[in-house]
Parts: sequence; structure tokens; C-alpha cells
Amino acid sequence: MRKLRNDELERKNVEDFKLAGKTPMIIVLDNIRSLNNIGSVFRTADAFLIEKIYLCGITAQPPHKDIHKTALGATDSVAWEYVEDTKELVRKLKMENCHVIAVEQAENSTLLQTFLPSTDKKQVLIFGNEVKGVAQEVVSLSDEVLEIPQFGTKHSLNVAVSVGVVVWDCWSKLNA
Repeated sequence: MRKLRNDELERKNVEDFKLAGKTPMIIVLDNIRSLNNIGSVFRTADAFLIEKIYLCGITAQPPHKDIHKTALGATDSVAWEYVEDTKELVRKLKMENCHVIAVEQAENSTLLQTFLPSTDKKQVLIFGNEVKGVAQEVVSLSDEVLEIPQFGTKHSLNVAVSVGVVVWDCWSKLNA
């Protein structure tokens, strides 16, 4: 086996990315503190042709050198928008017939392995603050809560890792 060189990967350029059909998913970042996590989420969104990222509350916005360090240009390819109030955004997206999903540990949550993304509605995946998670008010407004099962001693995953796990799972189920 030979490792492929970057020029052999046949990646899209920014214009091709913008014209490509998108995965019917939106990522919402609810008060994310780490600029590196934000950049990492942009890279994941680029990898899976995610339609859009909403940055809410204290979540920093591009351009910023620490976001760029991990995004590696994905802030140019992935559509994004800043909205101060996550609750207002959730209400708006629900009015647009999106299926709003908070990714959190909660009563009556749906475990990721049993979750089947809707094929007739856009999925909105909300990820929360590194310490406090998705705000309770946002969880209460969501249509569903999705939980990544964990079996070790820790109670959470890094938010960028959580985005990668959930987006990959949803993408693979939608493209099965």
C-alpha cells in the first residue's frame, strides 16, 4: 500500500465546493469558547459538504488566526453566519421545517447508534459549550436530543470530536 500525495486526492477547490450539492445538515455552535474547536468544526463541515454553520453567542467568528490554524481554509468554503441568540435561531429554523437536534446528555435522549436522520427534512445539529454543553433553554426548544454513548470514566467528549462523530454517523446513514 502506498500513501497518496495531496495532489492525488482530487479535492474540490472553493468554487467547486460552493457549487456542489450539499448534505442537508446545518451545524449550530452554541457558545463555543475554543477557537481551535471552531476551526476544527469548519474542517469537518468541509469534509462532509455540510450546508452551513451558525456561530452563536460567544462563539468567535472568522477571520481569526486561531480559527484559521485548524480550519485550514474551510472558513472560505463552508457557508457560515453569526447569530447572537441561539434560541431565536432555533425558532427560525423550526419555522423553516428543519428537524432541530441538540447533541447532549438528557432524559429521553436518542442514542446515536439508533438515530435515523430524516430524509425529508434538513437536520440541524446543535453542539454546546465545552463546559456547560447546550443551554437548557435550547435543549427544551429542540425537536430531539441525540446522545453519543460513552462507556469510560469521563462524562463528555471534546466538542470538535463530538461534531466529527455525529456528522460522520449522520452522513453515512444518509448516504447508505
